[in-house]
Amino acid sequence: MDVVTLGETMVLFTPEHAGPMRYSDRFSSRVAGAESNVAIGLARLGVQSGWMSRLGNDEFGKKIRSFIRGEGVDTSRVIFDETADTGLFFKEKLANGEWRVKYYRRDSAASRLKPEDLDESYIAGAKYLHVTGITPALSDSCYETVLSAIEYAKRHDVKVVFDPNLRRKLWPEHKARKVLVELVRKADIVLPGIEEAEFLFGIGSPEELARQFNEQGASTVIMKLGEEGAYYLTHDTERYVEGFRVTEVVDPVGAGDGFSAGVLSGLLDGLNLEDSVQRGNAIGAMAVLAAGDIEGLPEKDRLIDFMHNRGQGDVER
Repeated sequence: MDVVTLGETMVLFTPEHAGPMRYSDRFSSRVAGAESNVAIGLARLGVQSGWMSRLGNDEFGKKIRSFIRGEGVDTSRVIFDETADTGLFFKEKLANGEWRVKYYRRDSAASRLKPEDLDESYIAGAKYLHVTGITPALSDSCYETVLSAIEYAKRHDVKVVFDPNLRRKLWPEHKARKVLVELVRKADIVLPGIEEAEFLFGIGSPEELARQFNEQGASTVIMKLGEEGAYYLTHDTERYVEGFRVTEVVDPVGAGDGFSAGVLSGLLDGLNLEDSVQRGNAIGAMAVLAAGDIEGLPEKDRLIDFMHNRGQGDVER
């Protein structure tokens, strides 16, 4: 296995028409979750990826596992919970570029993840462990599970990749800040957005904020800057990598997950860090051109074509 990740995936319902949901009577359903988005993005790029979680033993849980497995992701470490339900959420489009999300995930099956659910040998067999700041926000047992997964990775020289993926609604800000910084200290590669960096360390330039992450212990910091691209910092190099500007954002959700998949796939393909970050920028741009969390994540031939023809169509560089 190249990359393993863990976290909650839910069924997403979206009204067919824009406007407040109270006026909607028809909804489409999709499968969405930050960590499984990354795993799917990697699988489409030819990377062996695995996703660990708990799902309710209900139709929604079966739908999620079937869908993710159908995308080529290994789901052999997914556990079905007989006593808790699969989480759901709704995303309404109020106007162009304006979305509102409502979650129904309290006491979901995934929130009951516990360290005993992990298979140490499964993590040990990977090259990267990918975790986000969403999972530890779900419950104390989820927090302990993330710490255990990182401990197993460290024990077997598996690199830890951490995306803070801040969700303010899930926990108090003081607790979020404390836990996210704790996880930064345990990670090898950190993938924050500029807003998340400011949440953790205050207002500053990308260079100043990246150094804060570096001083906490992360050897590689790759900061997402939206359409401006990204900035990375290691112990011996730093650089801005220009982004791909899109003419219209259809759906911004999932762009960061696509970025993570792009960077990790580049590193696994033997690209240098700059080229890997450029790949992440490209997939992030492609992700916002399609509705849904994973619909815009490309296979490798389409990604290469997109990057070679970046001055045409809906994207410019």
